[in-house]
Amino acid sequence: MPCSQIAFQKEAQLLTEKGILAKFQQTYPFEKKSMEHQIWKENLLDAVTQLGEEGRASVEFLRARRTKIGFKKVRPNVGAFWTVFGNIHLNSLYYTYETPFDELRIKTLIIHEARHLQQGRMVALSVYGELDAWQLEFGIYHRIKGKYPHPAIAELMALPLGYDRAVLRQAVCLMQTYAGKGYRVDLLPLFPLPREIKYWISRR
Repeated sequence: MPCSQIAFQKEAQLLTEKGILAKFQQTYPFEKKSMEHQIWKENLLDAVTQLGEEGRASVEFLRARRTKIGFKKVRPNVGAFWTVFGNIHLNSLYYTYETPFDELRIKTLIIHEARHLQQGRMVALSVYGELDAWQLEFGIYHRIKGKYPHPAIAELMALPLGYDRAVLRQAVCLMQTYAGKGYRVDLLPLFPLPREIKYWISRR
């Protein structure tokens, strides 16, 4: 451990014991913010585990990978997204540190994005991968709420997950019916890229 980090931890302990933590937080504002973010993240993941086996499996995966979770403002058609660096960002248009953990969607979005990270880039960057993640997310939503948030989602959940191009095109249409045309799932290949290339070469 670097000497600076050891000194930082010792001073934090000393200041806490002396009851002057506020002074420490003023001296080290970045560390305070980082600490508060870590507490928020752990509380969020604890809330996700309450959603059943899917939630527990997702959190176990994210904790094992030490996945970073944060906020970023993006187009309104997106609730959250994963990055090639293995991080997850919630859209700050809709979610902040003040979003209560009993808000179901913030938790199902974490599970959705965790599924993409589990899939790997090739699968995640395909309509097949999106259908898999959407059906996982809204399956949990329906189990808890007893209904789907939109008729298009009910239709989407009835689609069989597989490598049927007609079904995957229908999935694209239903996703955009729910999320809007700004949700550019239509730009993704229907199949994971290696399988998509094979299809266009062999047409099967």
